[in-house]
Amino acid sequence: MEKADALILGSPIYLGAVSGEMKSFMERLVFPFLRYAKDNDSSPSLFPRKIHTGFIYTMNVTEEQMKKLDYKKDVAINEGVLRRIFGHSESLLSFDTYQFDDYSKIDQNRFDAEKKAAWRKEQFPRDCQRALDMGIRFAHGA
Repeated sequence: MEKADALILGSPIYLGAVSGEMKSFMERLVFPFLRYAKDNDSSPSLFPRKIHTGFIYTMNVTEEQMKKLDYKKDVAINEGVLRRIFGHSESLLSFDTYQFDDYSKIDQNRFDAEKKAAWRKEQFPRDCQRALDMGIRFAHGA
């Protein structure tokens, strides 16, 4: 990790937070560089330099539902941790993702499968392009 020029993480949002595996990974990622410094300390990290970090989230809810459910709180915590350790962090959120190949096989009445498929066809390529753009910017040091 110390040799990386940038870092991009990704996780689905389950029950309002990143997956358990991602949470465990992040804890192991940041603890070696964590410095227990006062809030006004200019060097809260033992990481030897500043790098760009990004986090890509996918979720089954719409942007409106995400705001109502206050998922942004978890996103803000992750951004803050990454910024504290590595110097920069930004997030990319992909909403209303297509969770199942066949919604008729799932006991649910919350989602309109046709609407979700149309959203995926229209929006998901844009989200993938935004993720690619993030990677390109990070590769160029911006």
